[in-house]
Amino acid sequence: MNSMFLHPYVTWSSDKKLLIAGPCVVESRELCLHVATYMKTLAEELGYTYVFKASYDKANRTSAHSFRSIGFDESLKILEEISRSMQIPVITDVHESNEVPAVAQAVDMLQIPAFLCRQTSLLLAAGATGKPVNIKKGQFMAPADMQFAVEKVKSTRNNQVFLTERGTFFGYNNLVVDFRSIPEMRKYAPVIFDVTHSIQQPGALGGKSGGNRAMAPYLARAAAAVGVDGFFIETHPEPDKALSDGPNMIPLHEIKKMLIDLMEISKC
Repeated sequence: MNSMFLHPYVTWSSDKKLLIAGPCVVESRELCLHVATYMKTLAEELGYTYVFKASYDKANRTSAHSFRSIGFDESLKILEEISRSMQIPVITDVHESNEVPAVAQAVDMLQIPAFLCRQTSLLLAAGATGKPVNIKKGQFMAPADMQFAVEKVKSTRNNQVFLTERGTFFGYNNLVVDFRSIPEMRKYAPVIFDVTHSIQQPGALGGKSGGNRAMAPYLARAAAAVGVDGFFIETHPEPDKALSDGPNMIPLHEIKKMLIDLMEISKC
């Protein structure tokens, strides 16, 4: 059985599903606290180990005109507050090796974006913090090749590594999930299924990405049936007004039913 220390007060073990959920990006303190409070209560009710997620900077937006951040220092301050005051693990994306030390002081887990999953310096910097590292599988990567990303982190003597499946490029502006990737990648690390980015349509809206959130419950249930260690779900009270990835995110008031269904399937 795998187990990891995600926070001074939270340990995850493989007999319990991990739930990484929150808005795509730190839009405001009020939004993050609202989502974190709701999701923490819901996760405790349903039996998930909860991790709050929001990005301090969306460095890989389609257009230079798209929203990225309310500011590096302000975003990290909000994430650190949630971790400390609510006593829950917090995860955020890191894009640059030189930002890793400061980010690691504010949050409990580090996430490597899919486009950067081969960046050796970034993986080594994240691993060297000793914090758990979640590596998203690149849309261009074969599942078996993710073992080398895991090895890079583990070469720092940090064995706290997750892999996340988020779909593979299928022509232009579309992704498809090959569920054979889940048992393959579980040979190397616990696997999380990214429910919301798997239904993303990269760049499909001309200068920004689209998505089809109606398909999210179907892919999530399929992943639960195959067998995963947890789920990554971006959620927002009003996704259509979100500043990033709105078409993919699940409305906060709709997420409970999905999580109940996933837990029931996972028990089968």
